[in-house]
Amino acid sequence: MSSAQSTRNTPQTRLLDPGVLASMSNLELVAKAVVEGFVIGLHRSPKFGFSQEFVEYRQYAEGDDPRYIDWNVYSRTDRTVIKRFLGETNSHLMLLLDTSASMGFGSSSTTKLQYGKYLGASLAYLAARQHDAVGVMLFDDEIKEYRPPASKPGSMQGVIHILDAAEATLGTDINKPMKRFREHVKRRGLVAVISDFYCDAEELLENVRPLAMHGQDVIMFHLLDKDELDPDIKQSTLYEDMETGDAIEVEPTYMARAYREKIRKHIRTIEEAANGIRADHVLLNTAEPLDRGLHNYLTFREKRG
Repeated sequence: MSSAQSTRNTPQTRLLDPGVLASMSNLELVAKAVVEGFVIGLHRSPKFGFSQEFVEYRQYAEGDDPRYIDWNVYSRTDRTVIKRFLGETNSHLMLLLDTSASMGFGSSSTTKLQYGKYLGASLAYLAARQHDAVGVMLFDDEIKEYRPPASKPGSMQGVIHILDAAEATLGTDINKPMKRFREHVKRRGLVAVISDFYCDAEELLENVRPLAMHGQDVIMFHLLDKDELDPDIKQSTLYEDMETGDAIEVEPTYMARAYREKIRKHIRTIEEAANGIRADHVLLNTAEPLDRGLHNYLTFREKRG
């Protein structure tokens, strides 16, 4: 057995498997298990701030987590200061989760939306460990839920509660929610868009470009089911569009050739659109563990921090 195979079969990496996570009923427990398993699997490195090495003090500001107030300093000087740690950037993470009907598809026990919840909750938990404020927005053709970035006690639990309650419902119209999001969020930070991106690439570009122009750093997590990436049908099958209800019968030869080329072209187009605005594009197969998504987030955060 190779070392890579051995690593993938450790108890920690099994905790990142969506099939295992589906057996857990509590999303906060899922997030904690994923992040702790992920962190154990990393080499401890100050690059990612997990050593939490103390660096210096800074003045307390509204919105800071009071758990990091140094009360010994306060008792001596009447100054309210916060301990800063290696890896802290005082940034914020805004999670944008697509809850359109197509996200309800899943060829296994985990739908794209459920995988998006696992990923979003894990990113929130990881960001909280990094002392970042976290917010969330659910959207389909409108903004369904919105919670601004915050780092106060209980704020992460509020984000996870919103994620946990998300349901796949209507179609996607990225124009309205993105426009309203730009009106809501002015402060520069990290924006993680979690979606299957079944939308027009140029329309997506037009809506995400203003975020980048106004200083937001955007990472696009592109979720697709394994049967969307690599369908394997042996006979003519009726496929129904989950958002429009339209149905079409497809042949195995079409799925083996023309469909695969179409989905590859769509993925390339979304990736090129992201590259055009210096956003990161991360394609994730929802049958695979979450560690790649978390690694990409940490690398993205460190690069833009």
